[in-house]
Amino acid sequence: MKITIFGSGYVGLVTGACLADMGHNIMCVDTNEDKVAMLKRGETPIFEPGLDRKLKYNADGGRLHFTTDAAEGIKHGAVIFIAVGTPPDEDGSADLSAVLAVANTVGEHITRHTIVINKSTVPVGSADLVRDKVQAALNARGNEAKDITFDVASNPEFLREGNAIKDFESPDRIIIGTQSHDTAEIIRDVYRPFIRKNDRFIEMDIRSAELTKYAANAMLATKISFMNEIANIAESVGADVENVRLGIGSDSRIGYEFIYPGVGYGGSCFPKDVKALKNIAGKAGINPHIIASVENVNDNQKTLLPRKIMTHFEGDIKGKTFALWGLAFKPNTDDMREAPARVVMEALWAQGAKVKAYDPQAMEECKRIYGERADLTYEKDALSCLNGADALIVVTEWKEFRAVDIEDLNDRMASPVIFDGRNIYDPKAMKRLGIPYYSVGRR
Repeated sequence: MKITIFGSGYVGLVTGACLADMGHNIMCVDTNEDKVAMLKRGETPIFEPGLDRKLKYNADGGRLHFTTDAAEGIKHGAVIFIAVGTPPDEDGSADLSAVLAVANTVGEHITRHTIVINKSTVPVGSADLVRDKVQAALNARGNEAKDITFDVASNPEFLREGNAIKDFESPDRIIIGTQSHDTAEIIRDVYRPFIRKNDRFIEMDIRSAELTKYAANAMLATKISFMNEIANIAESVGADVENVRLGIGSDSRIGYEFIYPGVGYGGSCFPKDVKALKNIAGKAGINPHIIASVENVNDNQKTLLPRKIMTHFEGDIKGKTFALWGLAFKPNTDDMREAPARVVMEALWAQGAKVKAYDPQAMEECKRIYGERADLTYEKDALSCLNGADALIVVTEWKEFRAVDIEDLNDRMASPVIFDGRNIYDPKAMKRLGIPYYSVGRR
């Protein structure tokens, strides 16, 4: 099938690469000329394990193309995915300007029956807005477009950064929101290579599909915030949250996924989608108590390490230097959107401290966000961060941070103390070694 994808960000590139890998002919359209030029050179603008190889393999094979020409993209495919960004507005609602701009462009250029599929995360009712925008553009073309038909569907993505290729190729479910069974069957054909063993295709109405995406992310965010709140209780009453986690995770109704305590969630999805769902509920006249609490707990959890640091150093960290391991909001990505590391660094800087930072993938992204600063040093590796540092802060649980050489740490640091925001070290071992150690929800 010839398929066009508007948007060459995280979702658009993963979708395009994986569909092309199964033999579809994909054209990705993006307004960013630099990004398109980079992709044509075989370079990948984001880090996602395995994505660079897939992009190059399918581009070399003639199944994956990149362009800034919207008309060319619309001419290419009668199935068009919209996978552009929907960043939060000031009130937390999703900004649909990019989605509606694509819809308008589609209406200006289609010449045959076209299926427009919303893959961007959009509020309930957005498909109606897309349909209206396409139709308005068709109407503006007059008689030459009066016989052109189209349909709009919703196909939310459920990709985890760092695991997106596997999630796309082995999906838990593929949700299609549509008012036409014929449209659903065409979309089923798009995904058929991925559902040959297990048909996990779920067809529903469009508004339910739109809400399902927000509900899924809000549920996962709720598990994280709930466990972080339990961790704070455990620490206050002298319990060990890791034991609690094992105890409740063994219950099949709960499971172990998303109940690891830490310093809060970040990234492009959970923070944005929780805010958007809260906004959707508010506009419907509903006060979403649980969703609002999930957001509040997460915002507070991101300040946990700075509070522990200030307590340890008796409120004075001016002039001190902190080694920071981890910048991305999670391992296997370079994404620093809403990352807890940003809150930690900014809190330290506000108190006059300096940061020596290292992350296996997010160094360039950190430089893009913060640039060159006198109170921020970009280190070449994890050990370089430790030289002369007054404390080590672990914010992202990259595998290379899991084993620490205590003798090396003692030799390199001015005062060995560890603030572990992901509970990757053993408190008992640290106690035996005489190293001050602070974690989340453990004595």
